[in-house]
Amino acid sequence: MTIETKRKIQALSIVLFILYLFLLTYFLFFSEGFGRVYTEREYAYNLEPFREIRRFWIYREELGFWAVFTNLAGNVICFVPFGAILPVLNHKARNFFVITFLSFEFSLLVECAQLISKVGSFDVDDLLLNTIGGMAGYILYVICDAIRRKHDSKKTKQDRGR
Repeated sequence: MTIETKRKIQALSIVLFILYLFLLTYFLFFSEGFGRVYTEREYAYNLEPFREIRRFWIYREELGFWAVFTNLAGNVICFVPFGAILPVLNHKARNFFVITFLSFEFSLLVECAQLISKVGSFDVDDLLLNTIGGMAGYILYVICDAIRRKHDSKKTKQDRGR
């Protein structure tokens, strides 16, 4: 891969990551469609692992598909870009454990911000699901990088054969 191509990928990754952060902020703090409206209420939090996951699964028929999907799968999906783009932006983040830690840390920051702002709630299950999303994003990055490297390797061999 040429230096020019690497620079273009880096610039595109920066733009995508900033867009991702804006969209994540909107959906987590401002989207009325997801019930993100500030109200004068008590602090809401769940510190018992798997409590909300279990509740959503047990009452899935009463809650409906959309509510269960947005809570369980949505928390995973919303952190996939974090784990997929960050390794492109920073060489030090090209490690499964680093991405896992950073995903957890960023999710903790988001959950604390939700608790303090009283928009949404602090939920330990969200920490778990968000971290799994970051890990899945990193696995996606590794797969894409392996495909790119294999493609580059074939291209180099073809160029040598000419």
